[in-house]
Amino acid sequence: MPRFVLVALSLALTAAPRAHAQGASPKRYDSVSVTHDVMIPMRDGLLMATDIYRPVVNGVLVGVPLPVLLNRTPYDRESLAASATYFAERGYVVAVQSLRGRYSSQGVFMKVQPADATDGYDAIEWLAKQPYANGKVGMWGQSFAAHSQAGAAQLKPPALSALLLNMGGLANGWDHGVRYRGTYEMGRQLTWAWSQLLADAKRPEVKATLEREKVEDWYARQPMPRGLNPLSVVPTYEAWYLDFFEHADYDAFWKDRMVNWSEHYDETADIPMLHVGGWYDIFLAGTFQNFVELGKRHRTPQRLLVGPWTHSGNLRPYAGDVSFGPEGAMPDFQTAFHVRWFDHWMKGDANGVEKDAPVRLFVMGTGDGHKDADKRLFHGGVWKDYPSWPVPGTRFVPYYFHGDGTLTTEKTGKGPASTTYTFDPAHPVPTIGGGSSARLKDGAYDQREDPRFPPSQAPWMPLRSRADVVVFQTEPLAEDVTVIGPITVTLHASSNRTDTDFTAKLVDVYPPSVAWPGGFDLNLTDAIVRGRYRATRDHQVLLKPGQVYEFTIAPFPTANVFKKGHRIRVDISSSNFPRFDVNPGTGEPLGKNRRMVTQDNTVYHSTRYPSHIVLPLAPAMK
Repeated sequence: MPRFVLVALSLALTAAPRAHAQGASPKRYDSVSVTHDVMIPMRDGLLMATDIYRPVVNGVLVGVPLPVLLNRTPYDRESLAASATYFAERGYVVAVQSLRGRYSSQGVFMKVQPADATDGYDAIEWLAKQPYANGKVGMWGQSFAAHSQAGAAQLKPPALSALLLNMGGLANGWDHGVRYRGTYEMGRQLTWAWSQLLADAKRPEVKATLEREKVEDWYARQPMPRGLNPLSVVPTYEAWYLDFFEHADYDAFWKDRMVNWSEHYDETADIPMLHVGGWYDIFLAGTFQNFVELGKRHRTPQRLLVGPWTHSGNLRPYAGDVSFGPEGAMPDFQTAFHVRWFDHWMKGDANGVEKDAPVRLFVMGTGDGHKDADKRLFHGGVWKDYPSWPVPGTRFVPYYFHGDGTLTTEKTGKGPASTTYTFDPAHPVPTIGGGSSARLKDGAYDQREDPRFPPSQAPWMPLRSRADVVVFQTEPLAEDVTVIGPITVTLHASSNRTDTDFTAKLVDVYPPSVAWPGGFDLNLTDAIVRGRYRATRDHQVLLKPGQVYEFTIAPFPTANVFKKGHRIRVDISSSNFPRFDVNPGTGEPLGKNRRMVTQDNTVYHSTRYPSHIVLPLAPAMK
């Protein structure tokens, strides 16, 4: 049976009632009633557990119909209680629903299943028809809850009125977020599965099995045989984790609504959407793609907001070991920021949302690089508004790699025509920050091996010192260079094996200073491509050893001011582990290899094979 709870406010009403376009309702109510475990029926007869929050005045539920805000989540519903209460205080009915198979919702949980989209549709339409609802439903949520918004929106439920998608721009799970242009985002998927099994362990043997092991110890035991790994204690979790790993070709498996919005843009409801991302968020590429592509198709506004954040970092002024100053954080993001958006689109408030710029970006890098009180590098930054993406006035300028390690706008090659390095998959380049999530440390860090980043090893040297990292960098800059936009690396390369990976990382190189005697190699964005998927995604084509191929590597967009005296650097290598699975070099089926071999990889940088990065040079900051 549903449970009822009355949440009283310690604060008195701070604003007098006033009229909204959708009917009279006070700006803030004095308490909230919560009904737990309302079981909402789906079209297949299963019931989804939902907590309903409603505003109360003088001990009585508000009788006037109100707009509804819905969050569908795989996590503990109680974690959203504070936000839900805040929204209900301000004139919304709020529904927080567990996804199918999670907590007390019926059914079986799978990371991706078509029913999650139809469940969203059914929940929206059921809520809209309740006596307390005025027929309008909006959705909010982060990460998985943002994916659930996208899935429902593709089915065009009539009552759906507005979305606020935070850190959940999964445009195409084959391209990023699950797989990544042929590779597998192994570290994140394994860690997420592990953590959720622990959080939801109803059987003692499940909890005991996972607590006996350390997830980090299993990073190097990939791929894991079916039935012979800790995830097998719950076969459904093992199934989706290994299905993602082994299903490498881009086919119908990757076109499900819940893992691929890009295949369903034309079917998506034409409603206002605010796409929120972070420069160090795992879904950033999709956030930009969704904003651009839906903007081409829709008449209603699409808005984009990107801050200097990791996957869950909207409230923090830092990412990793780098601070962006107090302006980098949005302390009201989970509260007043959301209410302002929904008040305009669902209540008709003329609160300024209609005048906001389509694109609002935090441009990093305007700080002086001092070490702050928390021992973080102060990189700084400012918020800037733009009418479109890419930002007006951007020039896309190629910077060429040269054999002497320089990076210049001159195409004529300097030094040797190629560089060969040996990649040993048993000793991969460690993931040091970047756009990951889960228990991997995401964000901005000095690119130096460190005990916080397994499989780093003592003596904790800079990544640029490794023999399997090829570095190209400019001379110290004579003036500030502002880079805002998408990044593309064109790499001409070969291998002595039938498969290998190539990575590219854009780095802002701080010169040595009193605060940072060795300088600070600040990672901005990176990417990877798997050789067998260099030209196709629907089927694999192995490499011919020794043949030169053109590889396109597309790091996520960024926005950064490279200050005078800094260097712009690009690092090329063949691994970024454990974020991505290591290429064994054998050409075996992905996710099923039994061997690993070293790979001799050659990067070409000549007039015939002009490897380069294209940087979006934006107008200078004012």
